[in-house]
Amino acid sequence: MRLAIVVYAAVGSAAAVVDYVGFRSARFDLGNAAQAVWSTAHGGLLQTTNVPGDQISRLGVHVEPLLVLFAPLWLIWSSPVMLLVLQAVVVSAGALPIFWLARKHLGSERSAGCFALAYLLYPATQWKALDPNTGFHAVCFALPLLLYSLWWLDEERWVRFLAVAVLAAASKEQVPLVLGCLGIWYGVSRRRPWIGAAIFAAGLAATAVDFLYVIPHFSSNGADPFANRYAALGGTPKQVVETTAVHPLKTAEIVLTTHKLVYLVLLVVPLLGLCFRAPLLLLAAVPSLAINLLSSSPDQTSITSHYSAATTAVLFGATILGAARTTTDPWRLSRGVLAAVAATAVISPLWIALPVARETIANPPHLRAERYATGLIPDGVPVSASNALGAHLSARKRILLFPAIREAKWIAVDTTDTEGAPSFKAALSRLRENRRFATVYESNGVVVMRRTKAPGRS
Repeated sequence: MRLAIVVYAAVGSAAAVVDYVGFRSARFDLGNAAQAVWSTAHGGLLQTTNVPGDQISRLGVHVEPLLVLFAPLWLIWSSPVMLLVLQAVVVSAGALPIFWLARKHLGSERSAGCFALAYLLYPATQWKALDPNTGFHAVCFALPLLLYSLWWLDEERWVRFLAVAVLAAASKEQVPLVLGCLGIWYGVSRRRPWIGAAIFAAGLAATAVDFLYVIPHFSSNGADPFANRYAALGGTPKQVVETTAVHPLKTAEIVLTTHKLVYLVLLVVPLLGLCFRAPLLLLAAVPSLAINLLSSSPDQTSITSHYSAATTAVLFGATILGAARTTTDPWRLSRGVLAAVAATAVISPLWIALPVARETIANPPHLRAERYATGLIPDGVPVSASNALGAHLSARKRILLFPAIREAKWIAVDTTDTEGAPSFKAALSRLRENRRFATVYESNGVVVMRRTKAPGRS
């Protein structure tokens, strides 16, 4: 099993590195995390530049203090690649608590091995270890950390549980409530209601503080930047809860779409629905599922996104406990789960990573142009860059998303970038006309410009 984990981590790390070298990891979201970590390592706690160009705390977008722990590592390995490799390695390590839980509750090492392999092959796990679309997310660490939390809670090893639970809670704002729901499972199943209630109360309080105080306090406009995704339900956390409770039919209309039902099927069916045999533990999936299903953003209900990290952890834990409640032979049942997961494992990020690897090895002119262009930008200077080039330039205090310019001294634009490309050529033409910037380099649709006049508003 350890060999499988090492190989999986190595493949995920290698694919992530190739993805970065091949300019597929973009400013959003790898570059955002890299800038927050770089800023922390240089004295600006979790500082980032948002889309309009304002300097804000990352806490005003997501409550991810876990990123602070990466700052010392940045001083050792000063590259966004460090974040990608660490993500692949830590997500891979989640197979260990899966193995331990299954071995304990099913009484079979062979069955435990099958569940651990199923975890590694599960599409949602693959997309947490490697995300060729956006690169890196702190919440991906919630997947293994919640599994370790469940294991140490099940073992009643309180110091270890507290340590990993704190780390998990620091990965995103709703994760503390997921941990709180694990407390409900523990309190009822072990008949220790006061301990369970304390864990739940702590988790609920932490998530409430994150949503109601931390994010509004640190955001640029005093509101949750993702509130518009819940406009149909009122927008604010309080209004969403009230609308969901008072207007269930309206809520059902939002939740029961084809896209969201397919998402649920891809999460549950490969696990043979065994998670429903452990409903008390499955309750811990409700916070993350509710946040995703009530959203109007299709990304939040895509198996290929980072949003299902906490849900995946709970589903696997509940599946193992659910399997233990059946009368079916554990070895036969675990093989069935592994086979079902293997059938869906083709929904894999490697289908994107492999072509990128081939293209990187071929070293086409466009890729050479991107590398040369980003190499021209001096360290530390304010820069405006397109999304495709941004991840390679985010280790600085100020990086704006082109065509926002403000005080930027350099501009790096890939005019073939699908994120905003229609406006790029017009913006570059205006810059050339007013002669505030001089073209330093232009090749294969990649343009680098340097400021020649004092900055004005733009």
